[in-house]
Amino acid sequence: MYQALYRKWRPQTFDEVIGQQHITETLKSQVKNDRLSHAYLFIGTRGTGKTTCARILARAVNCEHPENGNPCGKCPACRGILEGSVMDVVELDAASNNGVDNVRALREEAVFSPTAVKKRVYIIDEVHMLSLSAFNALLKILEEPPEHLLFILATTELQKVPATILSRCQRHSFRRLESETISKYLLEIAKREKLSLDQEAADLIARLSDGGVRDSLSLLDQCSVHERIDVEAVYSTVGLAGKRRISELLDAILRHNSEKALQLFDSMWMDGKDPASVLRELSTLLRDVMMLRVAPKAGLNLISGGFEERTLQFFVKRMTTEQVVSAMETIQKTLSTLRDVSNPRTAAELCLVSLCCDSAGDSIASLRARISVLEEQMERGVPAIPAPSQAYPEREEPEPFHSDDDSPFMDEGPDPMEPIPDAPDEFDPFSADASQRNALPKEAPESVPQTAPEKKASSDPEPSRPQLSANSRELWSRICAAVMPSLPLDVQMLLQDEERVTGSLDGNSILVETQNDFQARRFQRQDVILAFQAAGREVLGHDVRVQARERQAEVRQARSLDDLRQFKEVHFISE
Repeated sequence: MYQALYRKWRPQTFDEVIGQQHITETLKSQVKNDRLSHAYLFIGTRGTGKTTCARILARAVNCEHPENGNPCGKCPACRGILEGSVMDVVELDAASNNGVDNVRALREEAVFSPTAVKKRVYIIDEVHMLSLSAFNALLKILEEPPEHLLFILATTELQKVPATILSRCQRHSFRRLESETISKYLLEIAKREKLSLDQEAADLIARLSDGGVRDSLSLLDQCSVHERIDVEAVYSTVGLAGKRRISELLDAILRHNSEKALQLFDSMWMDGKDPASVLRELSTLLRDVMMLRVAPKAGLNLISGGFEERTLQFFVKRMTTEQVVSAMETIQKTLSTLRDVSNPRTAAELCLVSLCCDSAGDSIASLRARISVLEEQMERGVPAIPAPSQAYPEREEPEPFHSDDDSPFMDEGPDPMEPIPDAPDEFDPFSADASQRNALPKEAPESVPQTAPEKKASSDPEPSRPQLSANSRELWSRICAAVMPSLPLDVQMLLQDEERVTGSLDGNSILVETQNDFQARRFQRQDVILAFQAAGREVLGHDVRVQARERQAEVRQARSLDDLRQFKEVHFISE
């Protein structure tokens, strides 16, 4: 019968345990010098060797001919414990035997001397799952155990074990194994199992196992159905998107290209990728970018290794630290709620749209990210509020990210942090009449000279600064078009609805009137006011004041009555 790799290749001696020499050497020395403790507590994440070392220790203390602290594996005691026929070595799962009655039965049984071996050994796995009363029942026998008794407790959550239990145990902390150690071990196992495993695929499996040997062997076992286990085979088997498509997804997010991001996610969804896995891989890429930004020298030792250094450097130059933190927080919030939502795909798509529309968030992290981008742009000489023709990268977008090894990776399009050159005038969809776009100058002259009446009739008149009172509706439309890309998503939607939001120009002031006070407060935010001031300065050529308020009551009432007259069931009684 076929046996899983993690069971087939489970270490049988302390010397076969990899990556935990600080523990195995100590246990070997204690067995060899007969200086054993009566209770041990093994702490560590899953798959790092806690239960394996507990079983080896149980055989070593009962071995008739130990070899340098290791069990010989040949004597009746070693073979009987390994086969599970020795009743004096008991392994309990505290997750399913966590009641006080289970511990009381164990305590009553433990006082009897062993029948087949030298010591009676109790291995309690996931000991943190015991109830408080069960811990109290276990406490007495741990405090004064018989000489023939040995307890080995294992847990993944140390904080849940009472301090009274901790003080009576000798603690050993199992570390996560380094990816290089696991990768080397996987290649050795694959060679013995006659599996064609690539070095790059072994590195990928080692990273995915998160420092656990058992998880890495389970993944290798899962991928063994392929004749040749390469990176693509691992991605296909495990259901991951792959570093290339995740890099393209982040590139689309940074370009605020929601359509491209959703198309990439849809292709991964159709390939069977789990939405949570896609977001986790995106979060891993952002984490590596953050490490290289905040710790450029030590960052290479802190990154996950799932992405090439040149790929990470490509994104490091395009993102501020605040942007990375804000994006990671958005992803983590989505991941925390993904299990409870009825449609995980929709939740992931909302997360991607939120990342693309970075101005839609009102959290502290998103505000810091937007401020950091503005500060860096100002340091490099980029205008704080871009013109409408420069705001959307789809209009004139640099070459997108791709992973072709022959391409000059670091020279793929202009750096988004570099100053953006002046773009030619383009059709503005928000303008009422785009043909009049160039009718007004973008920059006001320093002074408006007084001219004689006969000079006004000349063939080449001197341009004068426009007055706000003239052609108010046209100017308001142009201001809306200029300010739209700089506004949060909810304010953009309000501004496009003329029934809810109207605007007027009076002298050097822009007045925004809304349907209710709640909408007015959205326009009274500091970032919205600054955006309107910048747009007014661009369109009108001089500084303007911006005021937002609720529409006057009589105007709203008249509009409400007009709205009611469209229903036949409503009758008005004349006074």
